[in-house]
Amino acid sequence: MRRPMPISSWWFQGAILTYLVGFAVLGVLTYLVYQDQPPIPGRVIAADGQPLFTRADILAGMNVFERHGLMEYGTIYGHGAYLGPDFTADYLHRSALHMIDRYGMQPQPGESAGDRVARELHENHYDPKTDTLTWPAAQAEAFRDLERYYLNLFNQERTAGGIQARLISDPQAIHQLTAFFAWTAWTATATRPGQAYSYTNNWPPEPLAGNRVTGDAIAWSAISIIGLLGGTGLILFFFGRYDWLGWTDERRPVRFLPVDKVALTPAQRAVVGFLLVSSLLFLIQTLVGGLVAHYRAEPNGFYGIDFSKYLPYNIARTWHLQLAIFWVSASYLATGIFIAPLISSREPRGQAGLSILLLAAVAIVVFGSLAGEYASVRGWLGAGRAWFWVGHQGWEYIDLGRLWQILLVVGLLLWVFILGRGLRASMAETTLGNMPWLLFYAALAIPAFYAVGLMASPNRGFVLNDFWRFWVVHLWVEDFLELFTTVVVAYMFVLLGMVREKTAVRVIYLDIILYSVGGVIGTMHHLYFSGTPVAHMALGATFSAMEVIPLMLLTLEAWGFMKSGQKSLVEGEHLHRWAVWFLVAVGVWNFIGAGVFGFLINLPIVSYYEIGTNLTANHGHLAMMGVYGMLAVGLLLFCLRYLTRPDKWSDGAAACSFWSLNIGLAWMAFANLFPVGIVQLHDALSESYWHARSLSFIELRWVNLLEWARLPGDALFIVGGAMPLLWLCWRAVRYPNPNANRTPETPQPMKLFMEGGAAADSE
Repeated sequence: MRRPMPISSWWFQGAILTYLVGFAVLGVLTYLVYQDQPPIPGRVIAADGQPLFTRADILAGMNVFERHGLMEYGTIYGHGAYLGPDFTADYLHRSALHMIDRYGMQPQPGESAGDRVARELHENHYDPKTDTLTWPAAQAEAFRDLERYYLNLFNQERTAGGIQARLISDPQAIHQLTAFFAWTAWTATATRPGQAYSYTNNWPPEPLAGNRVTGDAIAWSAISIIGLLGGTGLILFFFGRYDWLGWTDERRPVRFLPVDKVALTPAQRAVVGFLLVSSLLFLIQTLVGGLVAHYRAEPNGFYGIDFSKYLPYNIARTWHLQLAIFWVSASYLATGIFIAPLISSREPRGQAGLSILLLAAVAIVVFGSLAGEYASVRGWLGAGRAWFWVGHQGWEYIDLGRLWQILLVVGLLLWVFILGRGLRASMAETTLGNMPWLLFYAALAIPAFYAVGLMASPNRGFVLNDFWRFWVVHLWVEDFLELFTTVVVAYMFVLLGMVREKTAVRVIYLDIILYSVGGVIGTMHHLYFSGTPVAHMALGATFSAMEVIPLMLLTLEAWGFMKSGQKSLVEGEHLHRWAVWFLVAVGVWNFIGAGVFGFLINLPIVSYYEIGTNLTANHGHLAMMGVYGMLAVGLLLFCLRYLTRPDKWSDGAAACSFWSLNIGLAWMAFANLFPVGIVQLHDALSESYWHARSLSFIELRWVNLLEWARLPGDALFIVGGAMPLLWLCWRAVRYPNPNANRTPETPQPMKLFMEGGAAADSE
């Protein structure tokens, strides 16, 4: 007989229905983007019949963009890194200027040069029957002029603006790269057949090209706000009216089991290697992140040193982002392996060996991919396909070469296998909707949705590649890691006796249902202006606004979750004080970073002007580090507390890390990212998006002062936040908990708490 769910099975059925509906809608949107993506013409010619470039040139140019890591320097359609320009907007602005100058010398009665340029750019001269796109003479001249401009930009003798000298010197590669930029700029202005706006919904905002915000962007922004306010009112009413999560349940006081009474299994002991690697990667990531930030304060050097010769911005930013994924993942993998024996009260033989094998595989993928990315950007892997397989795929969040990407998926599946072996006994005793199964489902979703990134291909157009990339960015990072976060935290509190299993299960299902109602379809909020049909904006805007509701509610419930646990503890040492405080920080940053700042930039009318500015970076840092980073540190401290000899543990180091990371993150956001982002938004509205994304904007004196103002926060984050964690992990390696190993395959009742009262006192 399997143990039934402690709550109604309606929760389980509701979660399944939520995902079925959400992914059914995503399936329809996938069909639409394949059907209505912007065409990639077989050939582009001038009005006089002279050839300009071909489809093969456009795709080859995209490959040049990818293998040199230019998405980690600038952006296309607003997606990528933020030091360099948005190349779509940059090409469009410069080509419009060229055309205006050309027509200004040959004025026509009744039509100004600016009006003529806007009209010609918005006329769609693509003929699907002949697969040919014809450009007016001035537009063709602009292409040839910009080909020379980009050759000078990427083939400079000295580093400038974070780009290494002679990054791309092959004229053929520059021709192809310019063709790629030109195609994206064409999609930004050419009127979509049957509509009154371009393939990108008139993005970017460029007055010279006649690009203005569409009525759809304004209407769906208003509908998003109405949906948010109405949904918030309904949810707060029902959760205020009914105690669905059961916080009023009576709790008996508990006391944490002392560290010296917790015996560890071989696999649990092996986890310390993961934690040491995780903390080391975190420190490296923060150092590289400090360098990335410094490039914005001093684009042409590092305190006068030409550091771009050794570590150009696009490599540094690639490493910064990849290391964030790697160290957070390592902490998650370690915690899953660590808590499995606590759940099942046993450990199958060979778990330790498999865990060490997994650690070795992770190390190979991490350092192999970082080296490959460096070699690809520096041009050492050539123009063949080596860059794609072992170098730099060129896609933000999935920069690592395809071989490393496949190996990482295999490694994550090995982790799921290890976790499944450890949970097998517990899973066999309970129904499919209970906590052991929920942990297994959440773990399985991590490799499954990371593997979606394999859909990106160097032979497929940018729009489709970017569509699949955002399945990884949003569904993997923002949805299923969120689910894993909730399940692990809930399990920790159950194992510590701080909340009842019944309450923990409710919290997990609440997260699944409420977050996924908006989160699955809300994936499309990334793709308003990336060549997708307007249906993606309509559904993405509406449902992404709803993501704020569960974040707000779950923040309130997380506080109740914490308070419920705190009230259950009797007086005495709180072994996990700082681990719990990191979990509190997760709830706070989840609401601020993902909720408030996420909603701010998700409105189409705001996103139209701000995408790819510091407001995007502000949301990304607070959501990634504030939620997944803080959780990873909390999980790391939870495991370390049992892995370290009690007399060698330092609460002071943990406290230093907590305050330094949180103050440093707040400093980063409110002294630099947010104010600069607001100024950029204003500049995009008053001047142009092109100017707000240009290097000249970053070098404005008072903007530059704000960039330098970030330095104290970064220093505190690195020295006071990351370094103590590495020191604590090293202490765990040097002074391991001497408790005897538990015997594998021998069931033992295991919990990390004692019931409070006389019985506990007598022990």
